[in-house]
Amino acid sequence: MGAMLRLRDYFVAVLLLQFPLVTVGQAGAAEARTAQYMESIRTRTPELTAFLREMPKGGDLHNHLGGAIYAESMIAWGAQDSVCIELTTLRSVRPPCDSANRPPLSTALTNSTLYGGIIDAWSVRNRDRTRRNGHDQFFDTFGKFSAALERRTGYALAEVSSRAAGGNVSYLELMITAGGPGGPIGIGSSVRWTDDFQVMVQRLSAAGITDAVRAGIAEIDTSEVRRNQLLRCGTPTADPGCDVTMRYLYQVLRATQPAQIFAQILTGFMLASEDSRVVGINLVQPEDDYVALRDYSLHMRMIEYLRMKYPQVAVTLHAGELAPGLVPPEALRFHIGQAVRAAGAKRIGHGTAIMHENAPYELLREMANRRTLVEIGLSSSDIILNIRGSDHPLRTYLAQGVPVALATDDEGVARSDLSQEFLKAVREQNLTYVELKQMARNSIEYAFVAGASLWVDPSFRQRVPQCTDLDSRSCSEFIATSEKAILQRNLERDFARFEQKYAERASTD
Repeated sequence: MGAMLRLRDYFVAVLLLQFPLVTVGQAGAAEARTAQYMESIRTRTPELTAFLREMPKGGDLHNHLGGAIYAESMIAWGAQDSVCIELTTLRSVRPPCDSANRPPLSTALTNSTLYGGIIDAWSVRNRDRTRRNGHDQFFDTFGKFSAALERRTGYALAEVSSRAAGGNVSYLELMITAGGPGGPIGIGSSVRWTDDFQVMVQRLSAAGITDAVRAGIAEIDTSEVRRNQLLRCGTPTADPGCDVTMRYLYQVLRATQPAQIFAQILTGFMLASEDSRVVGINLVQPEDDYVALRDYSLHMRMIEYLRMKYPQVAVTLHAGELAPGLVPPEALRFHIGQAVRAAGAKRIGHGTAIMHENAPYELLREMANRRTLVEIGLSSSDIILNIRGSDHPLRTYLAQGVPVALATDDEGVARSDLSQEFLKAVREQNLTYVELKQMARNSIEYAFVAGASLWVDPSFRQRVPQCTDLDSRSCSEFIATSEKAILQRNLERDFARFEQKYAERASTD
């Protein structure tokens, strides 16, 4: 027994030396023993799965609300809303239905073959790699399930919050579209395009762009009320999802024409300026789309201009979600660089093409110095780009000191959740417990939620003087002025409880 204890203490010391960013004074032996425990089950997937599900994960910073919903939920909602299903395409469509080619979606509830086929068509479940590439199947799902989801935003918020709580995720930044019927795309279509951005602002203002902003705020209000009702928030039987903090990123459909794009970006900046729940903007739709490629630099200039008008609004951008062969080589060379340097993105989504950029190491150093976080979606990179394992640049970002955080991207379409992303990170990227913990902390540190950080430096070595003791009165006074610090203190407390539990387990195994 004495030899076993000495050997265990040796491994604890090795772990502490291996991870110099976390000191004994901060985390102590409990963290090291928890790391030791995870190493002991690294090859035992069922136990590793349970461990990672229970692990505090902080936030999910890259989550498309539309793609986050599982097909089973959308089938049920669409059936209740009298939505129809096209049997040849398995696309949901608005009524009227007919009995032959587009019966009610409710038909699937009593037809298991149709039900399973719809799930496969509305996600990447059971995809056949020999018949169709993952990129096309992934992006085609959105057009197929949209009619079943369009009236259910509040229900979608309830589902993602409840699932997040079940996976020990405490914060969500959800990409949403808001702006009323027609919205900014319709308003943008009504004005004549010019690349004089000041004139475009004037034209869109005259066309009623503020109406889209007001409609967006009203949509969020209505959806949150429904979400709270569904989760029974404020009652003794409240779902744990009620405690998940939600913020929104206004998503811009970048496969549209310039006037429509500019109208959407302007709406996003205005909405984020007026409603604190909307914390930033992002551009969505495939980065390799013809219009998205053709106008990429134009889109970056639009954002650069509007960011100067609305400097308090944060920007995160899908950039470098590309791979060789998907686009011509030239398109791989500049997207991340322009997103960081021209558009001023504080975060980058995916960034898988980083090493194809012009002067990639110079760009990586710049991202490290700027503290530009990369939102890593391992499942979606695998599905869409066929990039996995050592082909993924996650390890490159870590080696160059660029902050990263794991994210789900579209967990319903991908049939995943953040716990599964953590599992892929361990199994395919060989990440350690301390690296996962750093990423969880990053997800709150680099979140666009308001307030000062609990931490003095981005390596999480030292907290602000007021919070040396998290339970002190001075710390309570400090976090009272910062939503971010509240989330960070809660995360540290969650880690302390989690590590105490698994440190004890490591000691007895």
